[in-house]
Amino acid sequence: MVMYLDGKAYFLDYRETAPAAADKDMYLDDEGNVIEGASTLGHLASGVPGSVAGLWAAHQRFGKLAWRDVVAPAIKLARDGYVVDAKQMIEFDYGAREFAGKTNFAKYFGDVQENQRLVQPELAETLQRIAARGRDGFYGGKTADMIVAEMARGNGLITLDDLENYQAKWRAPLRADWRGMEILAAPPPSSGGFAVIQLLKIKDLLAKDFEGVPLNSAQYVHLVAEIEKRVFADRAEYLGDPDYVDVPMERLLSDEYLKKRAREIDPEHIAELGDVSPGLESMETTHYSIVDFDGNAVSTTTTLNLSFGSGVVVEGAGFLLNNEMDDFSVKPGVPNAFGVVGNTANEIQPGKRMLSSMSPTIITKDGKVDFVSGTPGGSTIFTTVFQMIVDSYDFGMTATAAAGAPRFHHQLLQPDVVTYSPSVPLPEATISALSDRGYRAIPHSFDYGDVQTIRRIPGGWDAGTDPRGRGESRVIEQPDTLQGTTQ
Repeated sequence: MVMYLDGKAYFLDYRETAPAAADKDMYLDDEGNVIEGASTLGHLASGVPGSVAGLWAAHQRFGKLAWRDVVAPAIKLARDGYVVDAKQMIEFDYGAREFAGKTNFAKYFGDVQENQRLVQPELAETLQRIAARGRDGFYGGKTADMIVAEMARGNGLITLDDLENYQAKWRAPLRADWRGMEILAAPPPSSGGFAVIQLLKIKDLLAKDFEGVPLNSAQYVHLVAEIEKRVFADRAEYLGDPDYVDVPMERLLSDEYLKKRAREIDPEHIAELGDVSPGLESMETTHYSIVDFDGNAVSTTTTLNLSFGSGVVVEGAGFLLNNEMDDFSVKPGVPNAFGVVGNTANEIQPGKRMLSSMSPTIITKDGKVDFVSGTPGGSTIFTTVFQMIVDSYDFGMTATAAAGAPRFHHQLLQPDVVTYSPSVPLPEATISALSDRGYRAIPHSFDYGDVQTIRRIPGGWDAGTDPRGRGESRVIEQPDTLQGTTQ
């Protein structure tokens, strides 16, 4: 969660942590090979949950309403239910296939039907305990006992001590000057802030190469892909939990280093994998962006990792457990579920937070919020946020137009592959021209992104939501003031 409140910037880290019993070889067989599905499916895939602790910490520091009042709408939604729409039904059908016979997913969601009401009474009771006791309603008492009992049923690792010891952590946000404005972004263990800043600054250093190049043309895609290639190389080598590894962030974002990376880019040719090395020595995520009546902003990204996390529902408590352990580097050089590789900086250690790509971002101008954005999308998150910023500031798009524009992605492996959002593809001419240049431009494996963006405009705010997803945007007017929210 990136916040800009009363002219001050904050970052709250409530990323999951590895259980105390976790170790770096826990997903390897006796021969040192990765066990398929071990880090994504079932009880062993779950890190210690952080969402309740994070929201509680934010409320304790900045909340104005009573905690019970904040939780009440969630209780009502679980108790009374909601009508499942067609887009979400696709996800439930996927979950039913993915977890059939492997977890208890079907017991809770096997009878879900489109246009029918989904009621979750056990979840409502869990939320009532959280409403009554705050953080202790989840990390202690009945709910915690249910989590530990669920771990015992499936040989999971999370203990009562793991839950009791979990803490959300306040960190300094990454800050960078950009075109006379300031970018406020997520620091490690997220890789998103570092990546967005690198992408924007290297693109500006290549301004002459981008001059006159049409948006989403083959040349534009090539230049951006070559920048992304180097960002992902740095991500794999250097990024991890700063409480466990020394992340050389100052050097990674220094002007001298970024100029060096920019000089490496050939405006005509694709760099092969062996030519791209480190320069020094997450799908179903949720994002919401809010600007309030006073001009304060919050950009929040939260996730179970894959669509329904581990597929395990805590019996009696009614909520799904994450499969965030897959976001560690389970073995150096072996891709995770999003095809991203890592090294020892992101190896599993007890209590460590796994790397993420989450990129909640705020841009300020003259001390006032100018832009707020973020998105789901796993490893595509920060490349999407980067394109949102560029489309808005370089190409003058409205928040809605930028959210719905074509997007593309490149992540080092494989060096000649560029993917694009299937429902809003790149132009056919671009795809053909990329092929002529040696690229394979193909639809991404999922329709990535559900961007939620707010942009300051003369007289108020422009709020835009992604047509690919289920979110919506609202601008609520009051006399002489405006509020923009998207979720």
